[in-house]
Amino acid sequence: MKKLILAAGAATVLSLGAFTVPTVANAQPVINVQIGPPPPPRAERVPPPRRGYVWAPGHWEPRGNRHVWVAGNWVRARPGYVYRAPEWRDNGGRWEMRRGGWDRDRDGVPNRYDRDRDNDGVRNRDDRRPNDPRRN
Repeated sequence: MKKLILAAGAATVLSLGAFTVPTVANAQPVINVQIGPPPPPRAERVPPPRRGYVWAPGHWEPRGNRHVWVAGNWVRARPGYVYRAPEWRDNGGRWEMRRGGWDRDRDGVPNRYDRDRDNDGVRNRDDRRPNDPRRN
């Protein structure tokens, strides 16, 4: 008898989990502001070259609901890397800004997303030495 009462009590407790009160969903509105294509690049006078530095050209950046010009500047060079300037691309009527930065293997793919870091045609997961700089 005790086992029967204990089993019935356990079944009752377990079945109460099915009757939980639903919680209120926290809706967060998404606001997407279209500010249109960027203006044409401004003409900049590039200063004379500096040893150990790379010129990063000026570009337009989205700030709020408008574009703001960011002037070019000298960036300290990183051995083994090439600097990619920021650029705007038209993606089916939506303009996207690709931020500039340093690229190790010169393929244009950001290194954190690169599936073939040494550009030998073998994906990193199948490559015994995916970071071998002497491959190419």
